[in-house]
Amino acid sequence: MTDETMPKVNAEFGAAPVIEFPTPEAPAGLKSVEVVEGDGPVVRKGDTVTVNYHGVVWGSTVPFDSSFDRHEPASFGIGVGQVIKGWDQTVVGHNVGSRLLLSIPPAYGYGSRGIPQAGIGGTDTLVFVVDIISTR
Repeated sequence: MTDETMPKVNAEFGAAPVIEFPTPEAPAGLKSVEVVEGDGPVVRKGDTVTVNYHGVVWGSTVPFDSSFDRHEPASFGIGVGQVIKGWDQTVVGHNVGSRLLLSIPPAYGYGSRGIPQAGIGGTDTLVFVVDIISTR
């Protein structure tokens, strides 16, 4: 089942994300779509995950941050407050090898202050494409 309110993204694990937005307005709430289902180990709360990610403000084609562009995956503890709430609540439970598409409202992202230096306003919904590379 697809969520028509969510952006479309290329379904190739490891490929640079290309995001197409269906509407100018982001959907309400925290949304997660598994674009590609991996067949590796399941990510559990407290694991250290290694991911490639691409983050844009809803409707933008220019990333505010992208490990794909840097060619350098990121590793961090998941489900333990080391990253934004939206990631802690959506990445856990998916398998290594999965590509996720996340729509994260401010309450699950950077809050009402945003991160102005990154071009993220306090009312901006964030969209991330996350490829789960490994977990331990």
